[in-house]
Amino acid sequence: MFSLSAATRVYLAVGATDMRKGFDGLYGLVQQRLQADPLSGHLFVFCNRARTRLKVLFWDGSGLWVCAKRLEKGSFSWPQELQEGVKASIGGEEVAMLLGGIDLTKTRRRNWWRREPSAAEKKSHMSDEKE
Repeated sequence: MFSLSAATRVYLAVGATDMRKGFDGLYGLVQQRLQADPLSGHLFVFCNRARTRLKVLFWDGSGLWVCAKRLEKGSFSWPQELQEGVKASIGGEEVAMLLGGIDLTKTRRRNWWRREPSAAEKKSHMSDEKE
């Protein structure tokens, strides 16, 4: 199985994805649409148009995982459009809430102290995502 650490990022592919895609199709979407490395160890989450199905692509160091969830009733709270691009990044707690049916747009993060990355760390992170 896979576990989420503080270093693991979770990327949501904003909008609808064709859920007929398997390993290779999702791998290609991560590279082309999300401009990310599928072998990074981060989670990449995709949702269908009706927002009733999710697929997660994850590299565990030895192979790819594709996990799926289908809701019997209701729908996921899924971002449809973003001004910044085609992916959104959320934390491990937020993905657990999303999978548990909590509407993330109706929640807010408390004002706790969080370390802001330095300019050098931001630049390093940007270059890591481009590779």
